[in-house]
Amino acid sequence: MFVMELSYTAPIEAVEEQMDAHIAWLDGYYAAGVFLASGRKVPRDGGVILAGGVSRAEIEKIASEDPFTVTGVCEYHITEFIATKTSADLSTVRENPVS
Repeated sequence: MFVMELSYTAPIEAVEEQMDAHIAWLDGYYAAGVFLASGRKVPRDGGVILAGGVSRAEIEKIASEDPFTVTGVCEYHITEFIATKTSADLSTVRENPVS
């Protein structure tokens, strides 16, 4: 599972110009079952996406395709972790650690 943290690198007005394209990009990965949750950080200097079911290389490729990345209004910091305990709603992404 991955925590994808976005940090804006441009003024919020430039981010807003790309918002519709970013939301369409998000919707595609929600439909594919990759994205589990997403939203703005507080204060609004970026966002967070929880993702699963893909490899590190795939998640990096996905981040590179975000219209925010393509237009240079954000940078990603991606953290991979093993979700060994989850709510019942996220039980499908729960993993067993390899010894």
